[in-house]
Amino acid sequence: MKKDISPEQLVAGDKSGIDLAESRPSLQALLREHEQHLAALPADCNPVDRARVQLDIAETLLGLQRQQESWAAARAAFDVFAAAAAWQDAVEACDVLFQCDREESLAALGNGVWLAVTFPVPAPLTVAMLQHIVDETPDDSDGAAVAAMADAGVDIAAQRPKGLEAVEAASLTHVITVCDAAAAACPDFPRGVERRHWSVPDTALLEQDFPRLVDDGFKAIRDNLRDRVRLLLAELGPPQAGPAGPR
Repeated sequence: MKKDISPEQLVAGDKSGIDLAESRPSLQALLREHEQHLAALPADCNPVDRARVQLDIAETLLGLQRQQESWAAARAAFDVFAAAAAWQDAVEACDVLFQCDREESLAALGNGVWLAVTFPVPAPLTVAMLQHIVDETPDDSDGAAVAAMADAGVDIAAQRPKGLEAVEAASLTHVITVCDAAAAACPDFPRGVERRHWSVPDTALLEQDFPRLVDDGFKAIRDNLRDRVRLLLAELGPPQAGPAGPR
């Protein structure tokens, strides 16, 4: 345990490397203090003020590795913050929800990233949320792309590109390229395979400031491709069942 870190700091941010046995008494005392504060609030207290104390409790529970209880407290606080348009508090709640390490945590992170880049919250908080994406992204993945998809509730951190040799050519009906260089190098396919090219900006040439790269770069590309896929599916209509069934 780092001797110069207070209990308040222990319950904010990465919990790795913390000696929980040594910090537990301080955190338990802090939890009792927050719970007493919550109990002392008047019945007509501002809901946001009450939710902030609930979030303090959630953070302390997280420090104690009581993730399920922390999730419940932070989730209830988030609903209050969102209803009151208290966006900074809502992002902080998403931060706790992400660190609870549950199945829904990725969606909470995506929601927090979206709020952080959409509404006027302090820049350090926005950077902290985006840093979660960077920390969770393998070295051979693009953190900005992962962040943009996490914003939509989709985890692509473990996804990797596949070469043509990994694709069964007989199963292809359409080939769509989105990179101009890939379109130029794309080989010919058997008759009946339709080729299309949807050119998107080269992200290597975009502004490299991480928040802007996510918001103005990859999110714009994501939304553009999503809209094109929807139009294509509408154009193709329902899949036709062949001898081997629908494909």
